[in-house]
Amino acid sequence: MISSVLTGGRPPERNTAMDWKNILPQLYRSRIDTRFVSHSEQLAVGASKFGGRPDVPADFVWPVFETNTPEDDQVKERPLAFLAQFDCAQLAALDKEGLLPHEGVLSFFYELGSQRWGYDPKDQGCAQVFWFKGNLAPAEFPAELEEEFRLPELAAELSGAADAPDFQDACPALEYPWTANDYRIFDQARRELGMDYPANRSQLLGWPDIIQNNMALQCELISRGYYLGGSWENIPMEERSALRTPSVREWQLLFQLDTVENGDFELMFGDCGRIYFYIRREDLVQRRFDRVWLIQQCC
Repeated sequence: MISSVLTGGRPPERNTAMDWKNILPQLYRSRIDTRFVSHSEQLAVGASKFGGRPDVPADFVWPVFETNTPEDDQVKERPLAFLAQFDCAQLAALDKEGLLPHEGVLSFFYELGSQRWGYDPKDQGCAQVFWFKGNLAPAEFPAELEEEFRLPELAAELSGAADAPDFQDACPALEYPWTANDYRIFDQARRELGMDYPANRSQLLGWPDIIQNNMALQCELISRGYYLGGSWENIPMEERSALRTPSVREWQLLFQLDTVENGDFELMFGDCGRIYFYIRREDLVQRRFDRVWLIQQCC
């Protein structure tokens, strides 16, 4: 366990300052940065990209989600928008922890009309991830998919980097009962280590760039059937406290998508927000991408 490695088998005392500059590097994870850019040549089938038509097997059924939208009160099945796909063979060299498949294509879909936040267990299915192998070909858009959700195709430029957690993930990962001054010390140490706080970053794996608060605990509580869209008073404090550290260790960021801009095109989530696809580490090992959970956060 992380805490036994870093703190000698027990969490630091509440009045003991954490040596963040030395401890943070021990929490680093491998991150794959994704930058989406225009391209002049036709992309190969299975290439890493944003938007366009997804490359899929012959038996692919386009995913749908039953919902209304701010513009349409009617609850009905709506096709998910295709966001991005990634060539797993290309990712392999950048995936230093070997978490992702080394073959096939990972494809990400999300219902853009409603832009569900992921705070409600009923949001299950608003975002889906597929792992395709074998012979693939570009899919046709379903007729019901609105034109504005047929996103323009952009090539994906990928690069690897080490990634440090935000304060909201680092403390529970270490079972550390932080003090009032800890964030200032943490922030200074993180910046001295060259770990920036990006204004805009899309990525695979690593730690999430948190806008509001810790999302791993949210994923765990939602998976247990709790609704988190309002007050958390219905969730016993003992249960929240008991799950805070295990959730950070068990839930892994799979894909973080920030605002995408290119020419006159812009895809933004809420008010300068991001969407985060999470998956339990054991489900990632077993390639159970049907068990992902999406959280949206914004300013």
